[in-house]
Amino acid sequence: MLRVCGGSVFRSCRARVRQRSNGAAEPFLSGSSGTYVESMYESWQQDKSSVHKSWDVFFSRAAAGAPPGHAYSAPPSIRPQVSMDTDHIKDHLSVQALIRAYQIRGHNIARLDPLVINEADLDSPIHVPPELIVDSNLNLDKVFTLPKTTKIGGSETALSLKDIITRLKTVYCQNIGVEFMFINDRTKCDWIREKFEAPNAMSMDERSKRILLARLVRATMFEEFLKLKWPSEKRFGLEGCEVLIPAMKYIIDLASEHGVESYVIGMPHRGRLNVLANVVRKPLEQILCQFDPMLEPVDEGSGDVKYHLGTSLERVNRYTQKKIKLSVVANPSHLEAVDPVVQGKTRAEQFYKGDTAGDSAMSILLHGDAAFAGQGVVYETFHLSDLPDYTTHGTIHIIVNNQIGFTTDPRVARSSPYCTDVAKVVSAPIFHVNADNPEAVMHVCKVAAEWRNTFHKDVVIDLVCYRRQGHNEMDEPMLTQPLMYQTIKKHPPVVEQYAGKLIKEGVVSEVDYKSERQTYDDVCKRAYEKSKDVELAKGQWLDSPWEDFFPLNGGPDFSNKSLPQTGVEIKRLEHIGAVFSSVPPELNIHSALKRVLAGRADMLDKGIADWAMGEAFAIGSLLEEGYHVRLSGQDVERGTFAHRHHVIHDQMVDKKQYSPLSHVSPGQASYTVCNSSLSEFGVLGFDLGFSMSNPNALVCWEAQFGDFHNTAQCIIDQFICSGQDKWVRQSGLVLLLPHGYEGMGPEHSSARLERFLQGCCDNPDSIEPLRPELGLDRPLAQLYECNWQVVNCTTPANIFHALRRQIQLPFRKPLVVMTPKSLLRHADARSPISDMTEGTSFQRVYVDRECGEGVKVQHVLFCTGKIHYELYKERQRLGLTNKVAIIRIEQISPFPYDLVMSELTRYPSAELRWVQEEPKNMGAWSYVQPHLHTSTCKKKFVRVSWTVGCSGSRLRMIKHLRGTAGNSQQCSQEIQERGDYD
Repeated sequence: MLRVCGGSVFRSCRARVRQRSNGAAEPFLSGSSGTYVESMYESWQQDKSSVHKSWDVFFSRAAAGAPPGHAYSAPPSIRPQVSMDTDHIKDHLSVQALIRAYQIRGHNIARLDPLVINEADLDSPIHVPPELIVDSNLNLDKVFTLPKTTKIGGSETALSLKDIITRLKTVYCQNIGVEFMFINDRTKCDWIREKFEAPNAMSMDERSKRILLARLVRATMFEEFLKLKWPSEKRFGLEGCEVLIPAMKYIIDLASEHGVESYVIGMPHRGRLNVLANVVRKPLEQILCQFDPMLEPVDEGSGDVKYHLGTSLERVNRYTQKKIKLSVVANPSHLEAVDPVVQGKTRAEQFYKGDTAGDSAMSILLHGDAAFAGQGVVYETFHLSDLPDYTTHGTIHIIVNNQIGFTTDPRVARSSPYCTDVAKVVSAPIFHVNADNPEAVMHVCKVAAEWRNTFHKDVVIDLVCYRRQGHNEMDEPMLTQPLMYQTIKKHPPVVEQYAGKLIKEGVVSEVDYKSERQTYDDVCKRAYEKSKDVELAKGQWLDSPWEDFFPLNGGPDFSNKSLPQTGVEIKRLEHIGAVFSSVPPELNIHSALKRVLAGRADMLDKGIADWAMGEAFAIGSLLEEGYHVRLSGQDVERGTFAHRHHVIHDQMVDKKQYSPLSHVSPGQASYTVCNSSLSEFGVLGFDLGFSMSNPNALVCWEAQFGDFHNTAQCIIDQFICSGQDKWVRQSGLVLLLPHGYEGMGPEHSSARLERFLQGCCDNPDSIEPLRPELGLDRPLAQLYECNWQVVNCTTPANIFHALRRQIQLPFRKPLVVMTPKSLLRHADARSPISDMTEGTSFQRVYVDRECGEGVKVQHVLFCTGKIHYELYKERQRLGLTNKVAIIRIEQISPFPYDLVMSELTRYPSAELRWVQEEPKNMGAWSYVQPHLHTSTCKKKFVRVSWTVGCSGSRLRMIKHLRGTAGNSQQCSQEIQERGDYD
């Protein structure tokens, strides 16, 4: 029976196959599958569950006599979805797209402006982006499963569409606008969603609300007190953004809870006094005394206006009861110039604590909206944020967004939708918040502090506020923004709004609020009375005090009255040279480097050193003595001119490298040599900040070419040149600027020596020290009284001594070095190692030892830099050694009066000349002319002729050597006629 039935069904299957030509056969049957089908049929007859459900249906229908082509149909589990199910999927996808649209563009319709007159996003007029418009066909009461990309449900996995939209609007379209979906990291995006989307994420307890109100009261009352006492004084008050004070304090509270001990703050002048008083908690009387009308600019600590000054203070954080240190870095009116300085100082504090994660110190940068969008150093600073030798492991940026510049409307002040868009280059999340909602501000600050602690990356808080006064208190804003300031006049201060809210909630009473105001008013009045008796001290306004370095009442130790001897034992130099000339045998180095190392070893055997060796001797010896050395700048590891090679790369293994000077001796200090980003403004500012943290370190910044420093001119002029006079701040930063006319054209020749000399503060009409009561030798007194040193070193020995002198001096002054190019490998520009051993020191002037003296010498040529070697060579060729003396000035400023005057006594009958390779309006001439005149006025000479000319051609040098050169204009004309150019 089984055989007959099975055969019958199978024959029926075969028949269906044969009917394929008619289009009626089962499509999946073929002759080759007959055996397979028959075996399944036999198995089905024994146990129907032994075959797939589809075959069960087929065999059952075929056995029942189903016509060909109708025996098979898809089982229920794989049937095509009906149209209703397709629509259901489309609805879910639409809801997911809507959720994502709110996460991406919800900030465009957030209510961020306290004045309700502007949109923070300039590209977004007052209408809803199309992505946020709900499809009218969707049922608002329909329940949808929530995707994993949102946290609005909390513990709920599904919500009605109406609830989804309500919760999304609450999170993204109220007083907080969150920009984060551009971050290419799912983990970080999910983290931010959790912080903002979770139900009740912004809830605050009553105690926190009372603390917030008290801090708002103090911020407001401080400004009111200053306005009452000094109504006609500029103070750049914080009115309109008083919430900044509780915001900063809350960030510091949370960071302290996470273990941060030191906070370096950079900010413009708006609100600085309030930050000093209520965030740093600098004694109020020390701030108020700066309003004293009798205060003179020459008084210590008052070289700059009060709202530019910095300070440093240690105190206990009341929230965590932990000791913290806060520093506000002094800043000029160049609003964002302080940004990289703060980052450098922060990095230094982390470095000296051995902190490689940013857990012990952090930076907080405050910005204005116009400056943040408009000044390029903001971009440069952001690009340092993740570089290995420049990162501070996360900065919290707070923008006081007044929605206006000085008088400039944002619509003509920036091209980006938000002032914060520059931060997107480093994927920093951006939190826009209405500054009239203090609780929203606190939540944003909490998330920012936790972000920095979790990811150690930058984050931006955009406090959208307003400026109640003009650019300063004396300015009339109605002239340029009449409608805005009509609204501001009617707008209640945030403290009144928030106090009313808490009184209505029953958190505080009217009496409590008035009592808090009166308490702080009394504090201000008592401080005002104390301020009348405050004596100014320079330590009050130091943003980087060096208590251990200045032991004598904040001053240097002058137990040694002379310049220090900077030489080193010969054995140490030989050891450093040997280390510098070798690499581990397992390192596969370039063949050219093998020749360089062999050349160094050969020089060492001969007892001489080139420029690279002189540098290495200085750095290596300081490292051995425990002084950290940092060399930073573009291509400094190799050196622009391939002379340094402080980092040697393996030619076969990527990232395998070796730094010889990091292996001078066990227990040495660390050596940081790091190629920087292609930035001068940002990197020089960073290295300046690094140098401010610790005086017992040599910090050097090298320009790729000397003229590249001009894009960092703001740092040079506003911080390095004038920092001590304005802010009583010393720095030992070294600027290495390649300089010299080598035929490479105007873009790579001059380091603008004249600019640095023009910035020198010494008096060219006097050789007497300003403070004779110190009893210092004149050279040391000159260094102590100058604002910076400018040298043009021409020998390896002198760069060795110049760098070591920076550390050996009992004070710190910036050092500007015109470094050579061709002299790096010049055969004559080498020094015997004996010039760097014990008992030797920096040579401010190289006198002429080959020339005779007395009446035989007809001409004395003063010069500086590599031109000496050219003059010397030409003098030899012309046979004028006994008639022409060449004096090389290495330390141009402070000017070496004593050595110049002493040398001139050797040549009583000679004509004096200054020779330089630069044009007359450039180079050192404008500076040295009055100084040389002062030097010669002390002695009588038969003939004195002041002329200046340029080198670069044999004709001109011959004229100078023979004493027939006229002024530079005549020289230039003669050379032009000959067609002979540099």
